Amino acid sequence: MPDAADAADAAEEQSAFSHPPVDPDTTAAYGDHPDQVIDFYAPRGVEEPAEQAPLVVVLHGGAWRAPYDRRHVTPFAHFLARRGFAVANVEYRRGAEPAAGQGVEGQAVEEQAVEEQEVAGQALAGRWPDTFDDVAAALDALPDLVREALPQADPRRMVLTGHSAGGHLALWAAARHLLPADAPWRIDRPARLRGVVALAPIADFTVAEKLNVCAGAALQLLGGEELFAERQPYADPALLLPTGIATTVVQGRTDVVVPQAVAEAYADASAKAGEMVGLTLLEDVGHFPLIDPAADACAVVAEEIAQLAW
Repeated sequence: MPDAADAADAAEEQSAFSHPPVDPDTTAAYGDHPDQVIDFYAPRGVEEPAEQAPLVVVLHGGAWRAPYDRRHVTPFAHFLARRGFAVANVEYRRGAEPAAGQGVEGQAVEEQAVEEQEVAGQALAGRWPDTFDDVAAALDALPDLVREALPQADPRRMVLTGHSAGGHLALWAAARHLLPADAPWRIDRPARLRGVVALAPIADFTVAEKLNVCAGAALQLLGGEELFAERQPYADPALLLPTGIATTVVQGRTDVVVPQAVAEAYADASAKAGEMVGLTLLEDVGHFPLIDPAADACAVVAEEIAQLAW
């Protein structure tokens, strides 16, 4: 029988996933692949806003695995829109297809990982480098796309938020100027962001792997054990500090999916790098209430975003 923590997690997950998907106001493509799209939600609640609304960019979670797409966070995106934000809900490639252009050795390692996950009945976490290609491309394209698709939004007042694996991607996207010089996603200066609000993020890959977070998802994302150390400096937010961008991590204390220790490790790494990251710990809250419009924790998330955006 499941213990109390697992039972609470299951109930929270059921609540978060009980809301029907909410269709966007418009969708725009940032590439040719079907997953290279962004859904836009116009701000609600203000009939004639005096100014453009801040833009909240949402990166969904799901352990970078193919079965979990952006649809499960559309109620959360709509919740933020009803709070007066303009919202961009980003899709990106996930799952198990080996990326073209890798070396034979790297592809062989990843194909072996795919086979192992298929035996276990579980989709592989992410694609290298496709998942990172897409997040970088989406954010680079976003200012132009939003001007056309959602003129009510002000891309100069942009906050990134993401849940779980999406929290990792939000932290990573804010640190692209710190990537190794040969990284294809590196940018020359910090992104123009008001800040990042990362929700139960997989923010420290070393700690996440020690705790086997999401059944070794970070290890899979980077291509397995043989490639983990080589690729970690290009992907692990805990190694990409200090960003110089205001950052808050919101974490449930009873989260059994991405435990509190992962968020604390990222906050500690930030402090050692000379940067203070806000860490909001919520009592009696697990993994899923942070994106559940019916939960009080979701209102806390909206307030954290508002403090950076307005």
